[in-house]
Amino acid sequence: MAFKPNYRQQRTDRNRSKEQKKLEKLQKREEDAAKRKAARGDTDADPDPNDEALPDNEVASDTNSETPDGPQENPH
Repeated sequence: MAFKPNYRQQRTDRNRSKEQKKLEKLQKREEDAAKRKAARGDTDADPDPNDEALPDNEVASDTNSETPDGPQENPH
């Protein structure tokens, strides 16, 4: 006597297989992209131009920052 088909299990197996193939393909594409990037010699040497580092003794400008003469008064 033959078994009754289990469509849910078959569909799950197909979907699992498809997902596995997608993951393998994505991983291969990422590896290939990394190889191409390494071959070009690209590194992340071009930092964001808006992300400029300030020297240790300087702070981003504030309206109420202190000056060497004392605290700066706000004219408003």
